[in-house]
Amino acid sequence: MPIETAQAVTASRVAHLQSQLAAKVADWTGPVTLEIGCGHGHFMAAYAAAHPDERCLAIDIIVDRLERAQRKTDRAGLTNVAFLRAEAGLFIDHLPAALQLQRVFVLFPDPWPKRRHHKNRLLQADFLHRLAERCNAYARLGFRTDHAPYFEEVVALLAEHPDWHLIDEPWRFEQATVFQNRAPAFQSCQAALRSRA
Repeated sequence: MPIETAQAVTASRVAHLQSQLAAKVADWTGPVTLEIGCGHGHFMAAYAAAHPDERCLAIDIIVDRLERAQRKTDRAGLTNVAFLRAEAGLFIDHLPAALQLQRVFVLFPDPWPKRRHHKNRLLQADFLHRLAERCNAYARLGFRTDHAPYFEEVVALLAEHPDWHLIDEPWRFEQATVFQNRAPAFQSCQAALRSRA
């Protein structure tokens, strides 16, 4: 893709994201809980219902999934959750300054199992650094996958990352996703920000 075309596509995506943010969370401030890759919204709808005092954001790139997720929360009458169509990196880079991430869930992301595709995996050093910059001091990152090699890679990355460290805490909230129900087994880990002092 020519550079000019790629820049135009990115500008269009940013404009669409900013429009969604203005329509759905313009009056939000303070800490929020984020799910990256929310699918049909099973996890985030249940989480928002169980935590009515928390502001919750969930993103995905597939419109049909987001529409289903929105229907779930509409039926439940939830007003503390918003679903946005966004790519994770773009979302993190354009999150309004008034919002700080306090909890981030990444549940069963595409593992891109072939080595030549590993560059497409979400949880990489640069993304984790950018994520940390948008988090408050008490932030927690929860990662869950049924792909053992990806899990091992993320654990090793978090163990050495300058912004994050692995923690041993109870998983914040249990609600099976579609992918979790399909998985014969899965692994979870959690991380907190390293001290910024």
